[in-house]
Amino acid sequence: MNRIFQLAAITSVLASSNVFAQTPAEGEFELGIIVTSGNTETTSLKGKVAYKHELENWSNQYQLEALYKKDDLDIDTDGDNVADTKVSETTAQKYFLSGQGDYKLNDEHSALFVFASYEDDKFSGYDYQSTIAAGYSDQLFGNDTSYFKYNIGPGYSFSKVDSGEKAETAVLRLAAEYQYKFSANAKFTQKLSTEAALESGKNTKTKSESAISANLMGSLSMKAAYTITHNSEVPATKENTDTTTSITFVYLF
Repeated sequence: MNRIFQLAAITSVLASSNVFAQTPAEGEFELGIIVTSGNTETTSLKGKVAYKHELENWSNQYQLEALYKKDDLDIDTDGDNVADTKVSETTAQKYFLSGQGDYKLNDEHSALFVFASYEDDKFSGYDYQSTIAAGYSDQLFGNDTSYFKYNIGPGYSFSKVDSGEKAETAVLRLAAEYQYKFSANAKFTQKLSTEAALESGKNTKTKSESAISANLMGSLSMKAAYTITHNSEVPATKENTDTTTSITFVYLF
């Protein structure tokens, strides 16, 4: 399966769910930028755009995330153990796109979902990773201060490592989201997802995001988050786990 087909799968999830219908949508734009200069020179950028549509029969959500980091590194070019030049080098570059449509089964929260995602992480050892899945989603509980939602269903993952080797495997996708409101202006959110390989020796991908956000004024909030991404199978020169700590501004619209 090539990249065009994978991206088409995400588009089909949105289109089949009437995501482009002329209906009001809830959205958020998240952005964090860090620039340092002097002894250490770096530029970091994290951005995210997310939309959610509530239609009569469908609940649809899709998002685009990006992470970029550039460092100016001191390089010793003549072998005297003294840095004599600086080289600007990209040290992180990641893009993630996903879409999910939930077909409502009743007036509560149970639904049948279809999901598709695509990730391009330059430094993970993978040229790309993509997943399509379908199954059942519901809300275990919910009240004025907290809720717990989950998805479970079979799917298929596709990937290609930097060396060019491709892999495909059946997976079981599990995803959950918990939110607790400390007050009207502050909340804690925990998101966890895993795409567990059903074949021995294949990659299982797990992602966790723990975040606390506080409203600053109106639709503007500040968010502190800690994200963990774990791949059970990676090239020999790569680490299994990547972590990101971020502070971003979030604008709701």
